[in-house]
Amino acid sequence: MSSEEMLREIAAEVSTCSKCDLCKGRTKAVPGEGSPQAKILFVGEGPGFHEDKQGRPFVGPSGQLLEELIKSIGLKRSDVFITNVVKCRPPENRDPLPAEINACNDYLERQIAILKPQVIVTLGRISMSKFFAGEKISVIHGRPRKKDGFICIPMFHPAAALRTESYKIALREDFKKIPLALAEAERLTAESSSKEAVAVAKAKKEEPPEQMSLF
Repeated sequence: MSSEEMLREIAAEVSTCSKCDLCKGRTKAVPGEGSPQAKILFVGEGPGFHEDKQGRPFVGPSGQLLEELIKSIGLKRSDVFITNVVKCRPPENRDPLPAEINACNDYLERQIAILKPQVIVTLGRISMSKFFAGEKISVIHGRPRKKDGFICIPMFHPAAALRTESYKIALREDFKKIPLALAEAERLTAESSSKEAVAVAKAKKEEPPEQMSLF
């Protein structure tokens, strides 16, 4: 099964999910969307009003800002993959509860496993907490870190940036680090592949001659 087919399978499951009470108030679930070959994965917190109506992530005002920021680093929305920690809108856009995050966690983990992104950008403190528990976003935003084989960059949520000018300035500056993080991820991947190739060649060289059986 291709990456695209596996992502579609998750989307189908999400659309009828009833693992937590958020399903009771949703108009549409929002599984996420983007390129199955995306090197960059954006993880937000949860769908808002516009996302709940359309079943797509980041389509309201915060989505417009996100698209503008993606363009600022020479990419299009269709080049990346965008999803959220929870796939259904919390009432009145409140923070998702721990039980709701836990109910959706398997979907996000599977999306990460399928995409194998080189860079994961967390948007907001809720998604940051999944990767950097106990940290403060005001302290670690914009600082790339290696985490579980990926380079993760925590950033402010675009919705917070629309409300607070200082967050918007920080978000724009932090976005400039994405191409650098991507280049570093690609360098590490190439380095790892090179070391693996050398190890395989060395193992073959040291392999004892095979004893042939006589017929």
